[in-house]
Formats: sequence, structure tokens, C-alpha cells
Amino acid sequence: MSSAPTSLKVTHTHGDRIVVNAAGTDLFSYVYKPDPDAFEARKPYVHPLRTLAGNLVSGYRPNDHRWHKGLQMTASHLSGQNFWGGNCYVHGEGYLPLPDRIGSMRHEGFDAVDASDDELSFAERLTWIENGGAEWARERRGVRVHGVDPESGSYAVDWSIELTNTREDGEELRFGSPTTAGREMAGYTGLQWRGPRDFTGGTVFGPEESPDASGSVATYDAPGALMGTQGPWLAFTAEHDDVDAHSTLVFAHAPENADAVHESHWFVRAEPIPTVAFSWAFFEEFALAAGETFRYRYRIVVADGAWDKERVTTRLKELPW
Repeated sequence: MSSAPTSLKVTHTHGDRIVVNAAGTDLFSYVYKPDPDAFEARKPYVHPLRTLAGNLVSGYRPNDHRWHKGLQMTASHLSGQNFWGGNCYVHGEGYLPLPDRIGSMRHEGFDAVDASDDELSFAERLTWIENGGAEWARERRGVRVHGVDPESGSYAVDWSIELTNTREDGEELRFGSPTTAGREMAGYTGLQWRGPRDFTGGTVFGPEESPDASGSVATYDAPGALMGTQGPWLAFTAEHDDVDAHSTLVFAHAPENADAVHESHWFVRAEPIPTVAFSWAFFEEFALAAGETFRYRYRIVVADGAWDKERVTTRLKELPW
């Protein structure tokens, strides 16, 4: 017996955010109003992000990293600038507060916002601006909330980026990470998710990994089985505080990402913080010449329950790209 369909309600507060609500619960809030603190690298983000049962699966401004805000597109090392936010890694000196290196992403407008009873999609224009005010890149971003399925207790968020180097000085843009700058196994950059505090110590697994915390959880001292690896998808599952429930997030690459400008690797930790990033420059920098464009597309499945590999694989097959 199938579950009754869940209707979505979309509310756009112009200049502030777009919210997707189901059965009285705000599942997805895309905030594009500029943050007040420039040190946190002003840019749009998704928070709160909740499961269909209403359980929170995103963290916002945690005390360990105030610039971590739910789900957001980032670039930790970009031609000497930091579009990730917070302290900058400098080889031989560690992490330093260097506010003159912090860039921002400016919302320019939406080309389309389309909502139906079971889906939201929008196309956004943004400008990436270095700390001195120079406009370095133009981005076309696509976000789609779809695949709401009460029977499986899940829905999907698709996120695409099309980024063009628009530097007036004609210089290339060089994308890197703390690892390319000299810090071992710290390849964070790209689309990043920060989990809530109760996801700390969660279980991480992929297509070739069983959900075994002893082998798959990544920490600062023990990178874990999946840190720095490649794969079509990665799952993160954890048990909540307050409520007797687990939730699972699945991070998946679109098929065309295999032919993108640079290969990606997983940046994933469960301790001391829960986070996953589709790192597009983990071990090596890559350059984007003036006038050139790169593209990536991702999917995040938000699910109630502690899913295993079989359940993840089944649901991904039910969601065609």
C-alpha cells in the first residue's frame, strides 16, 4: 500500500530566502540575503535542511566553525582568496585570520523560479568577488527540490554550477585546497555540507563499503576509509538527539562529472565534526583560463532512517538524472 502524496508549498520572501514546506514542516530553506559578517565569506546557503519527518540534518554557525552554514558552494583556495570563510591555511604557519583574503558571492537575481505541487526549481545568477572588489567569476546556479517520496521517507536536492572566469586582468583562476597548499588530507572545497552536532560520530559508507564505523569514519587523526577517495556516491547516517530516530544523507555525482574540468574526491569527516564536501581540488590545483567555463552537477538525497547500501542503491536508481 503506497503512501498518500505529499504536496509542497513554496514561499519566496524576495531579497531573503526561498522555503519549501511539506505538511507544515520547512524542509529546505535557501537563504540568499547577504550575511552580516564578511569574515564568514558572504554567500547563499541552505539551512535549515530537514527530513520529511521534520528532523534537522544541517548545522548553522557551529562554535567550531562559524562559517559553516548548512549546504553551500565554496572555494577554500582560489588564486590566493578564500571563498570558504574563516581562517586561511598558510603552509608553515597554520590557520591564520586573514580578513583581506576573504571573498564573497553576490546574488544578482533569478532567471527562473518554478514551483509545482511536487517540485521546486530555480536558476540563479551570482558574481564571485575578491576581497578588493574585483569581479572574478560569473556563476549560473541551478537548484531543484524533487523526488518527494513518503514511502521511502526521502526527497532529493539537485545542485548545479556553471562558473565562468570573468577577470578583467585576463588572469586564470587557480582552484586549490589546504592540501594543495601543504596540509595533509585537508582537501575541502566545492559544495559542502555541515551536519548538526548530533551527527558527530556518524557512519559513512559508499558503494564498496559496508556501514562499519570502525573502517569508514574519518577523524582528524584517522582519515578513514573514504577520505580522499573517489566514487559515484557517499552516504552519511547518524542518530538524532531528542528524538528516537536516525537520518541519512546521500551525496551523489551526476554522470557527466566524470568528464568535468577536474576530477573530484570526497572530503568527509564524522569526528570531531560531521561534514562532507564534493572536493574538486583535493590533491592538485586546477586552472580556469580567462573566459573559460566549468560545470558540475550534484544530488543530495535527504532520508529518514538509517539506510544501508542496498537501500541507497535502490533509491538512487529510482531517481533518474
